[in-house]
Amino acid sequence: MRIRNQRDFWAGVLFIVTGLIFMVLSRQYNVGTSAKMGPGYFPMALGGLMALLGLMVLIPSVLSKAEELKITKIEPRMVLLVLVAVAVYAFALPKLGFIVALFALIVISSIASHEFNLKTTLISSVVLLVFSWLVFVKGLELQFPFLPTFLTNN
Repeated sequence: MRIRNQRDFWAGVLFIVTGLIFMVLSRQYNVGTSAKMGPGYFPMALGGLMALLGLMVLIPSVLSKAEELKITKIEPRMVLLVLVAVAVYAFALPKLGFIVALFALIVISSIASHEFNLKTTLISSVVLLVFSWLVFVKGLELQFPFLPTFLTNN
């Protein structure tokens, strides 16, 4: 067996392993039946679907008609910037609010890309901020600070 598309192969392996881990861990809970689902039913079903999706991604990657694709070397700077962006978001959200935290997350993680462009990043930030506000604040009515605490009357 020759792996022709390394990216899809390893993505498939990751999905399969993650799905199997969820399936094994969900057995700690009562799974139940389709008619009377227990607390372990949903994670078991999602784990199974994730493992199945992994197979659907992995199998074509080893077929002879698969596109030849090698995995490029992972740059530690990119990984570090994305991790820093997530950490900044986590620390900024309680005091600086959703707008500032999400904006910082988007800008810092965008810098990790080889195709970084400030204008595109700013446009993407505005679009993602509006979309996130519509989904999380208006749609799901999640309760978290939207504006920095010094701008609110609390």
